[in-house]
Amino acid sequence: MKICAAQIRPVKGNVQTNINRHKELIGLAVANGADLVFFPELSVTGYEPELAKELATDKEDSRFDILQQLSDEHRIIITAGMPIKSEMGVLIGMIIFQPYQPRQLYAKQHLHSDEYPYFVAGRDNVFIKKDEHVISFAICYELFVPEHAALASKKGADIYIASVAKTPEGMMKASPTLSEIAGRYSMSVVLSNYVGHCDNFDCGGNSAAWNNKGILTGQLDEINEGILIVDTDTHGVTKEVYGADRRSFI
Repeated sequence: MKICAAQIRPVKGNVQTNINRHKELIGLAVANGADLVFFPELSVTGYEPELAKELATDKEDSRFDILQQLSDEHRIIITAGMPIKSEMGVLIGMIIFQPYQPRQLYAKQHLHSDEYPYFVAGRDNVFIKKDEHVISFAICYELFVPEHAALASKKGADIYIASVAKTPEGMMKASPTLSEIAGRYSMSVVLSNYVGHCDNFDCGGNSAAWNNKGILTGQLDEINEGILIVDTDTHGVTKEVYGADRRSFI
């Protein structure tokens, strides 16, 4: 299975511009034969907790129809992050688009302490199957919560997707943790992070993949938007990086 981590530079709170950028990177993922493409935490708005209440919506928002259409047309699974309204407050949501299926929502269950003023925790686990694979999702801080990966393994997951918004220092802490998760549970682990500014910090990029032995198999840089595609069966990696002039190289 080919998993694509999309590394983007968000435009603060600009939903339509960010969706358009999602479309571009989904196109790259499709051109490279990806079966699943995923984006960083709250990718449609950027990671902007102070704007979350204002921007929150639901997974059936018509602005997301284009992502469902792309999923249907290209038979690709897509995930995108969005603040989601719930009865108890605003969730850090990951909307999952699967070809010709109802949209699913995974909401971050383990919040960092500085997120409590803006968000409430999700309650439901979501695992999806693709061919013989079981895929589990983690949103940022969750990768540091041992029981999160342990439950994924218990449920049979062999692919662990981490959608984050992290500084360069945060990535230095996350990388060994994800390597350890991959090796301990024999899971392929893939992470997607932002480049550029979010909230009150600069993000560190370095979206990356680890094989089921915990070995780093590929990584993007700290500066450029782009995609990282890993074949979870062969552990081969494809990279396409986009600079400010949008010219690509592999």
